[in-house]
Amino acid sequence: MSQLIINIGILAGIQPCERMRLCGAEMREMGVLNHAWLRIEGDRISDFGKMENLTETGDATVIDAEGGCVLPCWCDSHTHLVYAGSREEEFVDKIRGLSYAEIARRGGGILNSADRLHEMPEEELYEGAMSRLSEMTAHGSGCVEIKSGYGLNIDDELKMLRVIRRMKETSKVKIVSTFLGAHAVGRAYAGRQSEYVDMVVREMIPAVAAEHLADYIDVFCETGFFTPEETTRILSAGAHYGMRPKIHACQLASSGGVEVGVKSGALSVDHLESASEEDIALLKGTDTIPTLLPGASFFLNMPYAQGRNMIDRGLGVAVASDCNPGSTPSWDMKFVVSLSCIKMRMLPVEAINAATLNGAYAMGLSQDYGSIAIGKKANLQLTVPIPSISYIPYSYTRDLVREVILEGVQE
Repeated sequence: MSQLIINIGILAGIQPCERMRLCGAEMREMGVLNHAWLRIEGDRISDFGKMENLTETGDATVIDAEGGCVLPCWCDSHTHLVYAGSREEEFVDKIRGLSYAEIARRGGGILNSADRLHEMPEEELYEGAMSRLSEMTAHGSGCVEIKSGYGLNIDDELKMLRVIRRMKETSKVKIVSTFLGAHAVGRAYAGRQSEYVDMVVREMIPAVAAEHLADYIDVFCETGFFTPEETTRILSAGAHYGMRPKIHACQLASSGGVEVGVKSGALSVDHLESASEEDIALLKGTDTIPTLLPGASFFLNMPYAQGRNMIDRGLGVAVASDCNPGSTPSWDMKFVVSLSCIKMRMLPVEAINAATLNGAYAMGLSQDYGSIAIGKKANLQLTVPIPSISYIPYSYTRDLVREVILEGVQE
């Protein structure tokens, strides 16, 4: 099937096909065409150019952009989209002055979500996650990483990952799955953390691998959660079964997670609100991309990661929503892009690149997603007419998306 988008006011996100990520000053580079057209053959971009050079439409189905912007779908590389129920009572606790760590010590936080997920049937869990995914898509997200981590025992972790597998099978959104059994220590192992780590390594990981349920493995390497030594052991066990590491690191303190991530060949190290200058230096020249989650800082009223400093130091940066029921109950990547500019001092073009091509890189998907290039997947968002791409983060509460195309199909 051939489709032709015409009368594109701004075609943004054009990059050379071979470019897998952007680092440092490259993050300010983005090809833009005004008054453009774009052709889709099947599920891939086949050509694009200026309207003045379009000679014929052929037998293509024509989509009139009516002067709107066309850019790649957002690539949200860090979410906890499968969960059971909201946690607004903890929102109230935070307003009253309790910290994230204090709420966790009282049995809230991750353990609260694990208790609720244990009681929820798999079908209901799937329906809730698909509803959230549909809302994400409507806001322009077309690639999403989804983590487990609210099970904290074998049966419930497998239940979560089976839901994610079903979502992969039934949605046009490109989804990658991450096993996060080491998100916290399950209640049954309270006070026996080393035994819990043993169980993750010897029982959980082989069970996940036996059903081919996870593309990646993650650990919450953080003060009060899992140590660098425990993290290394878990990641090594996952790598043995073909799960590449991703790490939660330096959210609450400089935890040693960045060093573990680099040594383990992690695809990404995520959060980094408390990353030190030494942590940032460790990432220079590696294949590991820092993924920053400004929505968590906004909701928890915590410091923001050093996005500006990281880019100025030559790093490539991705940004993601961290959508979850406790610390970031939002999946709006446009707002994440706005926060990246407002709170982390990233330029609009840098923030958009961080949420598209670099987000795709953080999921191992940038060969096919995250930019406008001939041969890449046609995962596109069409907006209402806007004056420039800087207007996207500037208009931080306005819904600009008019239409979303996933795998070449209009949603």
